Amino acid sequence: MAKQGKIYSGSAFSFLAFIIMIMFSFTAEAAVKKYQFDVQVKNISRLCHAKPIVTVNGMFPGPTIYAREGDTVLINVTNHAQYNMSIHWHGLKQFRNGWADGPAYVTQCPIQTGNSYTYAFNVTGQRGTLWWHAHILWLRATVYGAIVLMPKEGTPYPFPQPSQEVNLVLGEWWNTDVEELVNQGNKLGLPPNMSDAHTINGKPGPLFPCSEKHTFVTEVEQGKSYLLRIVNAALNDELFFALAGHNFTVVEIDAVYVKPFTTQAILIAPGQTTNVLVQADRDPGRYFMAARPFQDVPIPVDNKTATAIFQYKGIPNTVLPTMPQLPASNDSSFALSYNAKLKSLNSPQFPANVPLTVDRHLFYTIGLGLNPCPTCLNGTRMTASLNNITFVMPKIGLLQAHYFNTKGVFKTDFPDRPATPFNYTGAPLTANLRTSLTPIPRLSKIAYNSTVELVLQDTNLLSVESHPFHLHGYNFFVVGTGVGNFDPAKDPAKYNLVDPPERNTVGVPTGGWTAIRFRADNPGVWFMHCHLELHTGWGLKVAFVVEDGKGANQSVLPPPKDLPPC
Repeated sequence: MAKQGKIYSGSAFSFLAFIIMIMFSFTAEAAVKKYQFDVQVKNISRLCHAKPIVTVNGMFPGPTIYAREGDTVLINVTNHAQYNMSIHWHGLKQFRNGWADGPAYVTQCPIQTGNSYTYAFNVTGQRGTLWWHAHILWLRATVYGAIVLMPKEGTPYPFPQPSQEVNLVLGEWWNTDVEELVNQGNKLGLPPNMSDAHTINGKPGPLFPCSEKHTFVTEVEQGKSYLLRIVNAALNDELFFALAGHNFTVVEIDAVYVKPFTTQAILIAPGQTTNVLVQADRDPGRYFMAARPFQDVPIPVDNKTATAIFQYKGIPNTVLPTMPQLPASNDSSFALSYNAKLKSLNSPQFPANVPLTVDRHLFYTIGLGLNPCPTCLNGTRMTASLNNITFVMPKIGLLQAHYFNTKGVFKTDFPDRPATPFNYTGAPLTANLRTSLTPIPRLSKIAYNSTVELVLQDTNLLSVESHPFHLHGYNFFVVGTGVGNFDPAKDPAKYNLVDPPERNTVGVPTGGWTAIRFRADNPGVWFMHCHLELHTGWGLKVAFVVEDGKGANQSVLPPPKDLPPC
């Protein structure tokens, strides 16, 4: 009987395993995830000020998109607001599918008031934390949210499984209407007023007036581990972020796994994401998570600190939280050393496929400038440029013009290097600050599947400054970085071609340079720009036209039928 009992239990176990396997085979298959985004105006109050803001589904920040690697995502965006709208899915590669990328007048014309557009895309070979945001005007001040891409079913993280995951989206808040501020600044030829607060999940924290109820709190249990998915959705500020009394273990950047390392604080630029593990192993209490800007040149910045609370279970709200020790706001040595620790995991499962040879070498200088403006306050308008060219936005989508071969919309003569070399990071240059403005945008044409090395060089035109650059449609490898002028004879020998960080947004250090490499295997028109909204608006941007290949899956897909008209 005992023997029969064993056989019976084994059969039951086999049947149960079979049922589980069948269930798994269904759940493991790629799913279709559908979302409805209603762009609508809602009154929101922060810092004792109420104002109407543009939101998605009345939420600030907007809803989180959840999907798995391999899923198809359909997001129908209906625009009920007074502004034209487009949304960018920041960091998603959109293979052959620039129509779903989102930057207005680059891959689409915006969604006009009363109209809808469905962004349809596949999540191919990506997992981790990304984010979405408006990509027109400065509307991303309030129109943004997180994207959480889980690994395929049954695929574990390459680090210890956390007990819980928490999304932390860092942003900025203005008490007044942001678009009005920007318009005033443009009329004067000057930057608009800086933000009045930084926020964590839309809330500035109790260090600000009227903000006791506008404080994000996450409850934790002692002995458990937590994965913090951190997004910098701020418009113009690189941010330090830390948690009092606890260290971070950095495990991922821009939805790419990295070799884990421990740090007391992270540095995260606008557009970037960082995943960190935290052990709730301290004395139970209330601990501040805090975000404050990094700015190592004397340029005005909103230097106020946003806070949220990491609260152990059972601790009353009357306990005062402890404040973390953030790096000094101008601590460039921390910034350089932190970024130097970022290295790709480069495991057999997650290799770093760094291009070892280069077909196309590009060298772009980053500059600020002043162009004549008779109606502006000082007779000049602030501008920004790459290779002294201020990018001018077209009136129709560049991708449409490329796909349909529409003449006269853009040229492909953007120079591979500046016309006149100079001592880029020497004494401040305050003469001859005019930049080149042409009525037709100048793009750079790239051959399909070619390997590209781009060196981004900061300059002291008006002032040196750190610039976070984002490339749409691609990840790239950050193979080198340094302070001062890039030396093509010596610096490449110091490149990391084994396990460099792979990401979609990289900070070019103040008065320095960054070298990136990527393989141009995604055809289409892809935007590259500084992710400081101020500089993007001033023209610090360009677009690459990556040509079609000759193979069946090497050309831009046809446009969707509901692509917004121009």
